[in-house]
Amino acid sequence: MFEIKKDIARPEPALVERAACFSSATLHETMGKRGSLSYGIKPIIPEMRVCGPAVTVSSPPMDNLMIHKGIVAAQSGDVLVVEVGGVYEAGYWGEIMTHAAQQRGIAGLVIDGCVRDGALIQVVAFPVFARGLSIRGTKKEGVGGINYPVTVGEIIVNPGDLIVGDGDGVVVVPREEISQVLREAQKREEKEEEVKRELTAGKTTLEIFGWR
Repeated sequence: MFEIKKDIARPEPALVERAACFSSATLHETMGKRGSLSYGIKPIIPEMRVCGPAVTVSSPPMDNLMIHKGIVAAQSGDVLVVEVGGVYEAGYWGEIMTHAAQQRGIAGLVIDGCVRDGALIQVVAFPVFARGLSIRGTKKEGVGGINYPVTVGEIIVNPGDLIVGDGDGVVVVPREEISQVLREAQKREEKEEEVKRELTAGKTTLEIFGWR
């Protein structure tokens, strides 16, 4: 048996569009250094970016049936966030799943595990954030859940949370905090622009920040 929740609350599209303008690091710092996924989860090429609401998938180790079901459950613009029971070394995702996800307009994949067909995924430029590449095959027998809270490292990801990823990593912004975080992120970027102007004018970081 498996459980799928199809109806989840998602952030407003305008908020997702605004969030895409900020880096993962800016959002992480703005939230008080919260929300960052493990440094081991990176885009398979540094230029990849992803931004969208989470559709969460809990999959058993060495099995990717629930991930296939997650592709079907997701809507255009969603980001699949997948945990695989802590068994990383398998190719849970590959070329065919990438093609299937693109046909549904899915924005990208964040998986606490490995994928395969990396070169082919790069060609079609589908954003994939993973722990690495592995050719080990998976079965399609397991049970799990879709759109229930999942834990990735120390971070709990709820369906509908905002996922932002880039070459530095992935950050999770709780859905109910998105508006406030984006306001603070804008202030942070404006402050950093001011700091850069002061540096150009000859000040040091020690002087600007009052460090001793």
